[in-house]
Amino acid sequence: MPELSKKISLFTDSVIRRMTRISEEYHAINLSQGFPDFSPPQEILDRLSEVAQKGPHQYGLTWGAENFRRALSEYHYCFTKQRIDPEKEIVVTCGSTEAMMAAVMTVTNPGDKIIVFSPFYENYGADTILSGADPIYVPLHPPLFDFNYEELEEAFKKKPKALILCNPSNPCGKVFTKEELEYIAFLAKKYDTFVITDEVYEHIVYKPYVHTYFSTLPGMYERTLTCGSLSKTYSITGWRLGYIMAPPAIINGAKQIHDFLTVAAASPLQEAAIVGLKFGKSYYDDLLSMYTHKRTIMMDGLDTLGISHTNPQGAYYILLDISEYGFDNDLEFCELLARDVGVGAVPGSSFFKEPVYNLIRLHFAKSDQTLYEALNRLEKMKKIIQKRK
Repeated sequence: MPELSKKISLFTDSVIRRMTRISEEYHAINLSQGFPDFSPPQEILDRLSEVAQKGPHQYGLTWGAENFRRALSEYHYCFTKQRIDPEKEIVVTCGSTEAMMAAVMTVTNPGDKIIVFSPFYENYGADTILSGADPIYVPLHPPLFDFNYEELEEAFKKKPKALILCNPSNPCGKVFTKEELEYIAFLAKKYDTFVITDEVYEHIVYKPYVHTYFSTLPGMYERTLTCGSLSKTYSITGWRLGYIMAPPAIINGAKQIHDFLTVAAASPLQEAAIVGLKFGKSYYDDLLSMYTHKRTIMMDGLDTLGISHTNPQGAYYILLDISEYGFDNDLEFCELLARDVGVGAVPGSSFFKEPVYNLIRLHFAKSDQTLYEALNRLEKMKKIIQKRK
């Protein structure tokens, strides 16, 4: 048998999706993979029912249906006052996962370097490797997960082709300040670097923190590839609708990459989702209010149980410190948590380049009832682990 690609040995399967499978095996509450257990907005579901009867059901335009791209452009303008040409500056992708992969492949050649903040969403490392590029990891320092300006410039001195910026950040919930983003912009111009942003949690930013769209900073639009998704904003993670926004020269390249990766995103789902893109400001206010409420449930519950945790500034993830339980292997802890406690979590080591084994990630994009039940189960965690010892 011929040898398989050496790239396969450079990363594992998705630990997040693995923990979903383990959660299902033990009938645990799945707080590992970040998808809701509540329905999308009824208006979107009603429109989907209509589309199911009327179509479209066949291949659409490769880089996205014209009316969907127009709606994306208007949606983006509402929050940024930035005019995006729906014909020349948008490509619709199969979720933000493909958007990030296509963006990395569009701007890098094998051997190029990419800056990645650590902790990071696990796909970024794989995207870099699959593109033949080499990651340069820059730590985000807890508890606020800020970066050190000198450490970041040292990474830029290695002449990277791009920097990946997840804001708000998965898994740590960091929201980058405008000052931090302006410093990144300064270095991107100084060292002539692209910035690939992942902004899928743009509307889940807790007060007093504020989301700044990186491409709106002076001089940044021409070197920024903005990747987004409808998954988290409209609770439709299974629809796999994402996009890249960038200047025409970049999007022309991204269209070619996208065409040969997936051809096109699902036609009926694009048609149905347009309804959501036209929601008014009150929808996004209500979305933030809902997640602020769920964040409070989770944080207050963990405080009552005496479990140390981070205070997320954005997104819907929270990191728990498991140092007191005496585990050297966070994956082993998560497997025990799913099997014996009935709660699915993700080992924090899957997000860090550094040797971090004392953190696990939970998400709170669940109904209140589910969150309260998960907290009830976590109350048993100490007793179960003490018995194990």
